[in-house]
Amino acid sequence: MKKLLIANRGEIAIRVMRSAREMGIKTVAVYSEADRNALHVRYADEAVCIGPPPSSQSYLVMDKIIQAAKDTGADAIHPGYGFLSENADFADLVKRSGLIFVGPTGDSMRMMGSKLAAKATAEKHHIPLVPGTAKAIEDVGEAKKLAEKIGFPILIKASAGGGGKGMRTVSNLDEFEEQMKLAVSEAVSSFGDGAVFIERYVTSPRHIEIQVLGDTHGNVVYLFERECSIQRRHQKLVEEAPSSVLTEEIRKEMGRCAIEVAKACNYVGAGTVEFLLDENMNFYFLEMNTRLQVEHPVTEYITGLDLVKEQIKVARGEKLSFTQEDMKITGHSIEIRVCAEDPENNFLPDIGTLHSYKIPQGPGVRVDDAFEEGMAIPIYYDPMIAKLIVYGKDRTEAIERMKRAIEDYHISGVSTTLSFCHFVMNHEAFVTGHFDTNFVKKYFTPGMDHSRPADEKQIAALLAVHQLQYGGVEASSTTGGQTAVSNWKTNRGGLRN
Repeated sequence: MKKLLIANRGEIAIRVMRSAREMGIKTVAVYSEADRNALHVRYADEAVCIGPPPSSQSYLVMDKIIQAAKDTGADAIHPGYGFLSENADFADLVKRSGLIFVGPTGDSMRMMGSKLAAKATAEKHHIPLVPGTAKAIEDVGEAKKLAEKIGFPILIKASAGGGGKGMRTVSNLDEFEEQMKLAVSEAVSSFGDGAVFIERYVTSPRHIEIQVLGDTHGNVVYLFERECSIQRRHQKLVEEAPSSVLTEEIRKEMGRCAIEVAKACNYVGAGTVEFLLDENMNFYFLEMNTRLQVEHPVTEYITGLDLVKEQIKVARGEKLSFTQEDMKITGHSIEIRVCAEDPENNFLPDIGTLHSYKIPQGPGVRVDDAFEEGMAIPIYYDPMIAKLIVYGKDRTEAIERMKRAIEDYHISGVSTTLSFCHFVMNHEAFVTGHFDTNFVKKYFTPGMDHSRPADEKQIAALLAVHQLQYGGVEASSTTGGQTAVSNWKTNRGGLRN
C-alpha cells in the first residue's frame, strides 16, 4: 500500500492521514465544493473535488470516489466512519475495482448491518439477547399482541437503523400504533428499509461496547470496553474506557461474546460489538458496528495501540502482532464530542462561524478536529466540531483533567456541547459511576443555569441579598465598558467541592 484515499471528511479524514503519513503512505483527500478550503484537503498530499455540497452528490457517490482513486493512482481506500463506511456494496465495488478496502468484507457488513440478522447470529452462538421478536413485524395487529406478550415498555427499532433513527419507545398499548407508523416512516426515509422489530425496553441500561480487531489469518482479539451511556437522542456525547462498573469476570465474558460474534461473520479489521448492561449487571447483545468508531481514541489510550495503523496492517494482509494475553488496561481515558449544538435548546444544531477557536493543551490532552478560527460550520454535515480526549493514571485524574481541558477550550460564534460536558464531569452521578443512558432525562433540564455548581449559586444568592440589605462591597462594577470582577468571583474556584 503506497497511496491511500480517504473517502471521508473532517476530523476522521485527518486522523487517518496522520497515521498513514507515519507509515510512509501517501494520502488523497476527496472533498465537496463546500469543503474546498477544509483542513483535511490542505493536509493531504493530493485532493480531488467530487461534487456539490450535499453528501448525496459527493461523499455518497461511489463511482466518483472510485474514479478519484484511479485518477490519483491510489491503491487503497479508507472509509472512515459515517457516509459509506458500512455500505456493503461500496466495499464490494472497491475490491472489484482492484483496490484495497481498509475494512471488513461486504458479506460481513451485510450479516451485521441488519439488526435482525445480527440478533439471529448472536442467538445461534448462545449470546444473551434482550427479549423481543426474531423477525421483522409488518402487521400492526400482530405487533400489538407480541408487544403485550413481551411486556411494556418496549422499543420499536428499525432493522437497518443506527444513530437512534427509526427507534421509538412505547409505554403502553394505546400509543403503540402511532409510534410504529412513525418508526417505519423514519426507517424508510433514513435507510430505504421499513423493516422494524420489537424488543423489551431495558429501563436503566448502560451502553457498553467491546472493541474487536481481526486479521485475515483467523485471529481475533478484543481490546476491552468503552462506556458510552451519556447520550442525547440515542447518540453518544461522553465516552470512557474502561467502564467504571465492569468486574473482570464480566469484562472477560463480554469480550468472549464479542469475539464469537466477530468470528461468526468472518470479521477482519476494527469493529465494535455493542451491549446493554442492566441494573443487575446482566448484559445483552445489541448490535455490531462494522467500522472504526468515533470514540476509538479512548481505547488507543488505554491499550497503547494505533487502531488506524492496525486497520491498515490488516488490510495489507499482515497478522496481528499481539495476542489476547498481551493486552492489558493501563490508566483511564475519557472523550467528549464537541458539537455545534445548543444544550439549552434541546441540543439543536447551531450553525455559524467560529469567531474564536482555541484548543486546550498539556499532558494527557488530545484534540481531534478539522477546524480553525474563522471557519464556518457547514449546514450539510454532522455538527461535530471536534473530539476532546484526555488520559489519566486513573478515572479521578482523567475527570479532573477533562474539567481543566474543557475550561481551556475557547469557542465563540456558535453554541457547543462543552458546557453540558462540563456539567457531566461535575455531576455526582457521573463522578461516582452511578448513571445510565437516562442521564440527560434525569439530571439535565434545558433552560436552567448549569454553568456553576450549586454551592456557588447559593453563595451568589446570599451575596446578592447582602448587597440589597446592607449595600456592601460590590460584586462587580463597570468602567469604560469593561467589567471589573471582584475577588470573590476571581477566587470562586476555591469554593468548589
